[in-house]
Amino acid sequence: MEISKVEQGSELIMSIEGRLDTNAAPALGDAIEDALVEGVERFVLDMEKCDYVASSGLRVILGAQKKMNSLHGSMVVKNVIGDVMEVFEMIGFADILTFE
Repeated sequence: MEISKVEQGSELIMSIEGRLDTNAAPALGDAIEDALVEGVERFVLDMEKCDYVASSGLRVILGAQKKMNSLHGSMVVKNVIGDVMEVFEMIGFADILTFE
C-alpha cells in the first residue's frame, strides 16, 4: 500500500493506494497519528485507489475519526469503491463516518 498526503492550510488530504490489510494497517495508523496534530481542522481520507479493507484497516479508520473528534475537527472519507463501501455499510461505518 502507498500513502500520500497533501496539506492545504488546515486541511489534510491523505490518499491510499492498494490493499489496506493487516500488513499495511500499522503503516497507515502511524502516518495518521503523525499527521493529525493540533491545527488540522479537516481530514480527508481519499480511498479511490484502495481496493480492499481488512478489519485492522477499519480499526485505523475508526481511530482517525476518534482522533479528529478529539481535535474538534471533521473527517471525510471519499471516493470509496463499491466493494469497500459494502464493507462499511455491512459493519455500520456508513452511519459513523462522513462520505463524499
